[in-house]
Amino acid sequence: MYQGRTMFKIFRACKMRPTRMGFEPTRAEHNGLAVHRLNHSATSSCALPFRRLCTSVTFRLKMVDSQYYLPNDIGISALDCSEAFRLLSPQEKMYAHYLSRASWYGGLVVLLQTSPESANIFVLLQRIFRKQTPAQLEQVATAAGLSSEEYQAFLVYAAGLYANMGNYKSFGDTKFIPNLPKDKLKALVWASQAFQEQPAEMEALWDSCSCLLYSLENRQKQLGLGDKGITTYFSGNCCLEDAELAQKFLDSKKLSAYNTRLFKKEDGGKACYEVRLASAVQKDCAVDGECESCCGSFSFEDKEFTVKRGDYSRVMEKVCYYLEKAQAYAANENQRKMLEEYTRSFTLGSIDAHKEGSRYWIKDKGPIVESYIGFIESYRDPFGSRGEFEGFVAVVNKAMSERFAKLVSSAEVLLPELPWPQEFEKDTFLKPDFTSLDVLTFAGSGIPAGINIPNYDDIRQTEGFKNVSLGNVLAVAYATQKEKLTFLGEGDKDLFIKWKGPSFEVQVGLHELLGHGSGKLFVQDDMGKFNFDQSKVINPETGEPVSSWYRGSETWDSKFSTIASSYEECRAECVGLYLCLNKQVLSIFGHEGQDADDVVYINWLSMVRAGLLGLEFYTPESKRWRQAHMQARFVILRVLLEAGEGLVGLEEVTGEDGKPDAQITLDRSKIPTVGKNAIHRFLCKLQVFKSTADVEGGRAFYDKYSTVSDTGAHNFLRLRETVLLRKEARKMFVQANTRISGDSVELVEYEGSAAGLIRSFTERFQDDAEQLESGLLELSKQDAPCWC
Repeated sequence: MYQGRTMFKIFRACKMRPTRMGFEPTRAEHNGLAVHRLNHSATSSCALPFRRLCTSVTFRLKMVDSQYYLPNDIGISALDCSEAFRLLSPQEKMYAHYLSRASWYGGLVVLLQTSPESANIFVLLQRIFRKQTPAQLEQVATAAGLSSEEYQAFLVYAAGLYANMGNYKSFGDTKFIPNLPKDKLKALVWASQAFQEQPAEMEALWDSCSCLLYSLENRQKQLGLGDKGITTYFSGNCCLEDAELAQKFLDSKKLSAYNTRLFKKEDGGKACYEVRLASAVQKDCAVDGECESCCGSFSFEDKEFTVKRGDYSRVMEKVCYYLEKAQAYAANENQRKMLEEYTRSFTLGSIDAHKEGSRYWIKDKGPIVESYIGFIESYRDPFGSRGEFEGFVAVVNKAMSERFAKLVSSAEVLLPELPWPQEFEKDTFLKPDFTSLDVLTFAGSGIPAGINIPNYDDIRQTEGFKNVSLGNVLAVAYATQKEKLTFLGEGDKDLFIKWKGPSFEVQVGLHELLGHGSGKLFVQDDMGKFNFDQSKVINPETGEPVSSWYRGSETWDSKFSTIASSYEECRAECVGLYLCLNKQVLSIFGHEGQDADDVVYINWLSMVRAGLLGLEFYTPESKRWRQAHMQARFVILRVLLEAGEGLVGLEEVTGEDGKPDAQITLDRSKIPTVGKNAIHRFLCKLQVFKSTADVEGGRAFYDKYSTVSDTGAHNFLRLRETVLLRKEARKMFVQANTRISGDSVELVEYEGSAAGLIRSFTERFQDDAEQLESGLLELSKQDAPCWC
């Protein structure tokens, strides 16, 4: 073992030379695909003497090399919503259609939020496939010298670009590049009809993105801030200190960071910052509907800040256009006012208007067509404050929604069971809408299984929120084949396959409703008023009165910044584990007796296994986690291992194929005792740190369990290599389109394949394709100097 690791270190040292393709392991998405095309990768001569090294070293090269590709056999499934859509009334279909259009156009913003090259790659692909379908282009590819495997690799890359709305994976934030030689891809582009018709334009487009399309220099392998990775939320010269200063400035102006980007410039040796608001309007002065403008120039801590409108303006105009169209088909006044406020938000760049829209959205109880749109989740902002654009439109699944409604009705009974004192819980539980939905449209970088929104703390704490579970996503995303199940004993696999879906349904319900929906934040407002009794509330961890809290415009995200997302996901996951032991909860979901016990066992086993799988999303070189949920699950694994008493076992073994493997065991008899007690203690600490705004204590506590090392009882760095060795690709989804035909709306569906996913996108924007593509290129071009 020592000899093998030494040889690998020598090999790695050799590969450190500058090459066209890096080999530092970050995230992998598929299962040991042998990379056979290496003329565009790091195949410098220094690798040649090592070809006779042991098999494990050779395999490790292939494993690491393949991390930046999507495999040709990646799972691609169509999201079925045909029956749900068929049952809508003509008015509801029109409403869903126009909301979908607004969402799809808004989703294009994600290209500009992901990487400097994403929008240009998107336009390149759109121009190719608008002229020739994947089937038509295949003959061209063959004539250009591509093998069938290489052409399929191109289709998979294109599908991945569309599904992730950029060339970085939405789950893990790692770059992916085409799994075919660059000269082969260039030959295909040159042979395409699009190139034949517009050679100068296509060559210029290729030149604008082809270098970055294939580049795997260290900084470009993952998203991050400064030298940690690539981001377009900040200009390339920004670092963490700039992000922290900007957050202080925004707080001082009571401006949310959700719809902003930050650009830093030097003026006479002095740093100047430009805060851009996403809006259709480009005027910085007060416009219709405003008493005064939030824009202008300001001095803050001896630095100059300018707040400007107009970011993504061309795209925001389209979003507003379709939201206004949707208003005519709204079912009630709440929906109309909601859309009016959203339109005002995206027109003026106003988060306050979006909050107003969200308030009307919360009041719109039990709609047949559910939707939400805006700059929502902050997972991909390296600082954790700026929201990625997303929009969804979905139809209620009434049968499953009845179960969630029962869970909501039981919430006030279940909340007191959580392990923190009553004073740390919200004064009043505001019963939310909780529905199961079949997704018609989900525009953004990825599709979750469940959502708890809005994310505005002031609204969530005092006015409420909504929960949704995405039923048709759950139906296909978490289907598991026995032969692909890793790290479980044979005795657990059949039970896992049987109960994974039902147990995850329970976990999602508890996670969203009582996880994200629970817990109080202690706040002192701008007038000095507290929302808790300072003289009576005791910190259960110290036995002393609470001594810290949120002040003024501080929020959970702005205060806990870089760890906020993962910490909160961990808290919600723990609530799910803790409350799934409740027989009443299991009964609500239809599980009794032995079935209920099996659901609990598989839910906990799934979490433990997910914690191990989470190692895929950890980067040893930067000691950084790249995915909030998977970091959270690894933390929970660490907590349960620490509980001891034989609750969880994690053993490194050799697989039947002779390669490194691992096996997880969970003593189901100890879940209600050892397991519950461990989660009880951990969850209480998480909530106390969160409620009291104790960033220093919370960060130290969470970082301790997030640490991945090669010391201690388990060598997690070595286990990470095993996880990468046996990983499975994350599925991609093909979504339908809607189109107006006469007085009605038709649903246009596509096959669950790379070709189907590509066709769905080329047909999605065909009405104004050339204008749209020119607009995206212009937006990309005007910011290009900012990334250097």
